[in-house]
Amino acid sequence: MRAHSHLLHPKLRFNMKKLEDNILFKISGMMKLTITFATCLVLSMVLLLPSYNISNLNKSHLTTTGGLFATGFDEESCLSRYHQSSLRKPSPFKPSTNLVSKLRSYEMLHKRCGPGSDAYKRATKQLGNNNLINSNGGDCQYVVWTPMFGLGNRILSMVSVFTYALITDRVMLVDQRNDITDLFCEPFPGTSWLLPSDFPLTDQIDSFNRTHSHCYGTMLKNHTVNSTRTPSHLYIDIFHDSRDHDKMFFCEENQSFIKNIPWLVVKSNLYYAPSLWLIPSFQTKLIKLFPQKDTVFHHLSHYLFHPTNQVWGMVTRSYNAYLSRADEVLGLQIRVFSTPSGYFQHVMDQIVSCTQREKLLPELATKGSQNITKTPRLKAVLVTSLHPEYSDELKNMFLERPSSTGELIEVYQPSGERVQQTDKKLHDQKALAEIYLLSLTDKLVTSTRSTFGYVAQGLGGLKPWILYEPRHKKAPDPPCVRAMSMEPCSLKAPISACQAETIKTTPFVKYCEDRITGIKLVDEL
Repeated sequence: MRAHSHLLHPKLRFNMKKLEDNILFKISGMMKLTITFATCLVLSMVLLLPSYNISNLNKSHLTTTGGLFATGFDEESCLSRYHQSSLRKPSPFKPSTNLVSKLRSYEMLHKRCGPGSDAYKRATKQLGNNNLINSNGGDCQYVVWTPMFGLGNRILSMVSVFTYALITDRVMLVDQRNDITDLFCEPFPGTSWLLPSDFPLTDQIDSFNRTHSHCYGTMLKNHTVNSTRTPSHLYIDIFHDSRDHDKMFFCEENQSFIKNIPWLVVKSNLYYAPSLWLIPSFQTKLIKLFPQKDTVFHHLSHYLFHPTNQVWGMVTRSYNAYLSRADEVLGLQIRVFSTPSGYFQHVMDQIVSCTQREKLLPELATKGSQNITKTPRLKAVLVTSLHPEYSDELKNMFLERPSSTGELIEVYQPSGERVQQTDKKLHDQKALAEIYLLSLTDKLVTSTRSTFGYVAQGLGGLKPWILYEPRHKKAPDPPCVRAMSMEPCSLKAPISACQAETIKTTPFVKYCEDRITGIKLVDEL
């Protein structure tokens, strides 16, 4: 238009010039408006991003977990329930539709039978009827979990109790006299999993042991089990050193009697879910719920355990400060079982040997062999141990000499308290936070027979490298072995004589890699 305007009539040229300026003004205004709108949009997105994430994470978490979780909770009272998906990679292990359906049915059962319900009141009254009931069963049946040993043992035994509750249609209630409420939020909507403090047997729970008249193993031993006289409650003893009569709890014929008992009180320090798979009638139900056999702990731990806001704050602060920038995170869980415990050079040698042999950490560069890159990868190493010397030694290794691959290695240890302090609130909260941090790593190395490591690998869906237990103060060779599955090992498994043949014909129950007396679930047929 500008190139030929000198050929036009002056008046027409003037009008054209006016029209051109008007068009340019409008275009300029539109561009300014567009730029202004875009700027406002970007600023609003930045300002609103945290609240957007918080309000939508609940939807994201529910969709990425395959419907595992129930709805209807107050988000602010338990942030971890919805916010784990912001830190954790989506799990490749999806729950079966049968498991999701069973959990929804269980929630309705727990709400109908839980504390404060009419059914619960009727059930507790049975405990005062001379410890006997006149008819088989009642409105609802219960299994009471009681805390034993350290935090790892407690989490493992609780998942085992819940597994049993699911397949026997019992309501699980947990003894709240320790620090359970300082660690976990309520998992079931519209009700509580906490055993009320006025439960009629509360004063007796601590005295339940193998000499108690209601101990099922002792009743079998003394031939006092009578099919015509049904006790209102039984104490079930499931430990690493349980007697043969206690192990008979896992026999099919004994479950036929136990299914009529309204109340079971369980004490255990084991992950005994694998033993439940060796009961034929239970195995049929479990296969439907868990077609991937090695996902039992992974799914049920995600469903049950949601750290309290105080614990979750510890997790998120550590993760954001030390792990979030890394291209890869390696978890190292170091537990020394020797007496006395502490820092030992042969253990340090074993850790280095395992991580370098398995290409989890790079070797140190030799003179002239350093691989220099402009944008080196950052690998974070999260160490959990009672003894900080192991992380200090690892940190110094990579400070003093570069890695052969050019990777930057940053070592971080949240705490090092030197001694285990079970039942101390802050200690247990720190321990739980470290378990969750380990579960957020990309690769994991754990110590043999450590329940702490078992919980972390199950939560994270990780198959760890397991450090063999040293003998004669020497690093073993090989130093570690890759786990067959992410499932915890049932240490000193309570296998009854009735299961001796079943285990031989059950291909998805194997003896543990690091513990010949233990069994674990694998997804192999």
